[in-house]
Parts: sequence; structure tokens; C-alpha cells
Amino acid sequence: MSTTASRMPEPAATPDELGDVRAALDAAVRQLRSQQHQSGGWKGALDTNVTMDAEDLLMRAFLGILTPEATEPTARWIRSQQRADGSWAVYPGGPGDLSTSAEAWVALRLAGDGPEEPHMAKAAEFVRSAGGVEASRVFTRIWLSLSGLWSWDDCPELPPELIFFPSWAPLNIYDWGCWARGTIVPLMIVCTLKPVRPRSFGINELRSGRPRRLDRPWTIAGIFQRLDKLLHWYARHPFRPLRTSAMKQSLEWILARQEADGAWGGIQPPTVYSILALHLMGYPMDHPAVRAGLAGLDGFLLHEDTPDGPTRRLEGCQSPVWDTALSLAALLDAGVAPDDPAVLRATDWLLDRQITRPGDWHVRRPELRPGAWAFEFANDNYPDTDDTAEVILGLRRVRHPDAARVAAAVDLAVDWTAGMQSRDGGWGAFDADNTSTLVTKLPFCDFGAVTDPPSADVTAHVVEMLAIEGVHGERCERGVRWLLDHQEPDGSWYGRWGVNYVYGTGAVVPALIAAGVDAAAAPIRSAVDWLKRHQNDDGGWGEDARSYVDRRAWVGRGASTPSQTAWALLALLAAGDDTEAVQRGIGWLVTNQLPDGGWDEQHFTGTGFPVDMYINYEMYKLVFPMWALGRYVRART
Repeated sequence: MSTTASRMPEPAATPDELGDVRAALDAAVRQLRSQQHQSGGWKGALDTNVTMDAEDLLMRAFLGILTPEATEPTARWIRSQQRADGSWAVYPGGPGDLSTSAEAWVALRLAGDGPEEPHMAKAAEFVRSAGGVEASRVFTRIWLSLSGLWSWDDCPELPPELIFFPSWAPLNIYDWGCWARGTIVPLMIVCTLKPVRPRSFGINELRSGRPRRLDRPWTIAGIFQRLDKLLHWYARHPFRPLRTSAMKQSLEWILARQEADGAWGGIQPPTVYSILALHLMGYPMDHPAVRAGLAGLDGFLLHEDTPDGPTRRLEGCQSPVWDTALSLAALLDAGVAPDDPAVLRATDWLLDRQITRPGDWHVRRPELRPGAWAFEFANDNYPDTDDTAEVILGLRRVRHPDAARVAAAVDLAVDWTAGMQSRDGGWGAFDADNTSTLVTKLPFCDFGAVTDPPSADVTAHVVEMLAIEGVHGERCERGVRWLLDHQEPDGSWYGRWGVNYVYGTGAVVPALIAAGVDAAAAPIRSAVDWLKRHQNDDGGWGEDARSYVDRRAWVGRGASTPSQTAWALLALLAAGDDTEAVQRGIGWLVTNQLPDGGWDEQHFTGTGFPVDMYINYEMYKLVFPMWALGRYVRART
């Protein structure tokens, strides 16, 4: 996260002339051009929360490779993110989070901070008041158990024999979303071996003395909690040949999914736990797979010099394909020529990253030919429909000298994306029909979204792409019906991967218009009215991430941000709305543009897991305002 202070938005000034908007757009284009990498792509920083940094220190300590060069700048970063009440939040301005605060406290103890120091005492007080480590999530208790600070007996069991369950059986590993699946499999090994490497300190300061409450015994969650006691017994008396075979097959599954950059799934959790699993299964630290895994994790590091000294923090993942696809579209919407050198370099960069081998999605859709894009630099096993749809929308508008190559890549990707439609007509991000509710009831699954059901924002992006492509008409129609069926009573749509109803609505309205829904139709007018009702007095739009928890208080409400203002404008412009609301929104963007052509955005507007993890995409504050300004200029000329 940037250490610069957030710039307070100024009152919106409606531009007297279109020239003001053109000047703002031109400045944004110059800024975006300056950020393009020589390779042709774009990559902005992706900030989450200090859980990533705390667990990085805990992992390195467990492996015996923690150094002062890693500890000191990481601890400085963690301290800098502490709130006045002693807690750490999962996004700036949000409420304190128990598990994040507990992990941050333990990491700082590892770094040498004493429990009596004021910031540590306040943190411990917050943790106790929030229920203590007894109420923390499973991942937190696993890290404490690895460090000898918690009993493995008080962590849920995760038997490795699950690896044998066929894909049609309940609770098979493919019932989890890909990010959870990649984490669950290595944790089967970690939680079976139950290693302990004690620390020199304790966590009595974090204990509340209040035991965890069980769900009622007649609920599915309550039944699983009680079955967990049976699994604990089996863990002490396993059928050895079966368990040994399960551990071996789990290890082979992990190794088969290590990516070219050494990481797993392109994200932090599977990478960290896979490294631990390999290590615990006897792989030495200099083994190529372990060495590559650590190097891949190091590739997520961001270093920054601050007035208090250097800091070191870990990105939860990286988003170069997403950033490049959005940037390409932003340039084209801004009026940049489709054969501009920057456009062609971005096109070549994207074409080189098309994935042409099957991944885990092949389990549910074995008949599909590969040909998609992933979110990250290296994540061939888990391409996603959202990135692929956006890449297609950009590539089809490019005037490339090798038009046949572009067309072949796009045609393959369109067919793959269409074929990933779920039975209900919608699209999830990484898998089709990943809708099991049973796995969400397991005692182990108490953190974030663990499945990948269809969502309005992803479905909208795919529907928009299919409508513009003019193919797979029946699939597109089913997607439209899915979107109409999932509109909220107030006219908005839920945003799974962006905060929140402003994001969902901003994605769905352009998709429905592209698919032929009349702008005067009731669903569109209802959405337009909802956006206008939630415009801020300053002319912008904003929505706090607390809307995922407290719908009544926060839906469509929050400080104006560049990205959320742009999302609202994209919907209104698609609906042909040219009212005062649009003028004021455009005015807000023009007025709040920085001298360098960009915008400031401290609020997190991306969503990793609703409620549990949010994301600040560095590129959002530039590319989405460019889209809105560009489409406004195009509509007015």
C-alpha cells in the first residue's frame, strides 16, 4: 500500500466544454503509456493485508531460513499497518480482524517485540476482547500449532484419504474452488504429520479463556464438528497402508501442479503450504522443487523505502494478465489507434500467454479444448473465464499484422469460455458447476469463499463477450436469463470480485445492453435508478467493503473512489443515460485527476474473499476512469 496520504476529493465541477474531458483523457493515456513494461504488459501492485507478511515470517522461521534481512523490514511494515485500537484490519478503514491481529502479534514477537511494549499490549487487548485466539480461524490455529503455541488436538482433522475420492463423490477435492483445493491438498500432509517447532515465547496474552462453541448437533455443521472427534481418533489409529498411499498421492498431486515460476496456483496460500508439505515429506531445502517454490514466493515481494526505514511486504498474488487486458481496453476506449505500437506490444504479450494445455477445469469439462488465459504470470493449471473474456474483448478490436494468429487464438478462447458455463446458466471464475455447499460446512472451512459458484460480474463479462462475438447464442441467452434472475430487488447486482454492488451493477448493465436488452426495459431502468440514488453529493460513487456484512448500512455507500465512480458511469453510459448524474460523475473524475494524469485511491475496491480478504489493485484507479472518460467522449462526438 502506498504510504502517501489520501487526497480528499474536491467538489465536482461539471466541465463546461468537452475539451476538459479530452484533456483529462489525454493525460491519463500518457500516464498509462508510461507504465507499460518493455515486454508489452502492465502490472500494478496488488495489496491485501498483513496476514501474508506474518505467515511469511512464520513459515521461514519454521523452515529455519528466517534472516534479519527479511524480519526487520517485514516487522516494520506490519507495525505501520496497526490501527489506533491495537488491531489490524483486512482493508484500510475496516474493522479490526481477530485472526489477522493475532497473527500480526505473533509475527512481531518473532521479530523481537516484547509483549509489554504499548503497541503489543494494545494488540493483545484487542485480540482478547474479540474472543481470543480460541475464536480465531483454522489457518491461524494451524500456524500457532506449527510454532508450538497451540495444540494440534484443537485443530480440525483433514484426512489425506480425501485424495482418493472420485470427482463425483461428495467432499472430493474438486468440490473446492481452485484456490481452496490448492491449499487443502498440502494441508492434508501438514495436518496429518502435525509437526511442532516451538518458539521461545508463549501466547497467554492472546487467550480469552472462553472455549469455542459448537454448532447445534442437528445441523450439518454441528454433525461435522462431532464427526471431527472420530477423525481425531482415526488420525491416531490409521490404516497405515491406506494413509501412506494417500500421503504419497497427495505429494504427487502437489508436484504435478507446481508452475513454471515455482509457485502454486499463482497465489500465496497454496505456495506456502506446498513448500511446507514438501519439506515435511523429506524434501531438503536445496531440492529443486523447494528451491523453486521459495523463489516463486520471493517473486511476490514488494520493497519500499519509507521515512521510518525500508519495508518488505508480500503480494497475495499478481495480476499482470488482468492488468494488461484492462489497460489494452482502456487505450482502445480512449481512442488510441488499434495498430498503435503500445497496443500491438500488449497484444503480442497476451498472445504469448495463452494457455494451451488442460488444467483442473478439465475434470468437469473433459470435452473442452484448452485456450484460455490466467490472471497471473504463471498459472497454467488455473485459467479463468473472467480474464479470458476481457482478453477476447480487447484482442478483437486490435488491428494486428498477423490477423490470422489473433483470430485463431480468440476463436479457441471463445469456445473454451462458452463451454465453462455452469448448468444453471451462469459462469464461475475458474471451474464449472463448483457449487457444493457441503464443503462449506466442514470445521476446516471457516475462512472465506471455498467454492466458485457463478457470479453476476463474471457472468456479465462472459455474456458481453459472447454477445459482441455473436456466437454461442443459446449460451448467451441462458447467461442473460441468469443475470435477470439474480438482480436484487433494489435493482442492483452483487459483486463477487469487486466491491460490491456498484461493481456488479457496473458490469451487468453493459452486458445486458450488448446482449440486446432494451435500455428502456425494467431491469435496466431499475439499475440506473439504483445508481443515481447512490451517487454521492460530490458527484462520485463509492461503496465500503462492509456492504458484504451489513447490507442495510453500506450497500452503495462509501467515500467516492475513481474506480467505483467509473463503474457506475460505464453502466449509465451503456444505458444511454446522459443526465446530470453522468455529468457530475464525469466532473468528479476530471476534478480529482492528479497532475500526472492518474488518480489517487486508498480504498480497497477489489475482492478476494468477501468478508475475509480485499484487494487494492494499483491499476484500477487509472484504467477504469480512462474507460469511462473515453466512452463519454465517444458518446458525445
